[in-house]
Amino acid sequence: MTGLFHKPKRNLRKLIKQGDFEEAIALGNSMEEKYRYDPDFIFIMASIFYILQEPKKTLQYIDRVLEINEHDTEALGLKLRVHQHFKENAKVIECCKKILEVDSDAYDVRAILSELEKK
Repeated sequence: MTGLFHKPKRNLRKLIKQGDFEEAIALGNSMEEKYRYDPDFIFIMASIFYILQEPKKTLQYIDRVLEINEHDTEALGLKLRVHQHFKENAKVIECCKKILEVDSDAYDVRAILSELEKK
């Protein structure tokens, strides 16, 4: 009966919220096999590495999310930010266009795209 209430992704989010990133990574690594096709879990892991300012690891996880759902606007938005960090404007533009295909009301993305296309 106790297994019914065990929520590993909730525990992972709680650790992140508390700032226990080392423990969150360890827990995430232990969950990786079971949740390797779960885009929510993968996005949570990407978020940990984004917070820790590890852009390469962030991209590894984000690309996995996008393999599952290429139209995930949250994942595309995070990918956009990482490519901005690397000053990879062509990839930022690509992410912006994909986001706008799904959400034409993403005004912040439209502004980023407009700014980059002026250059």
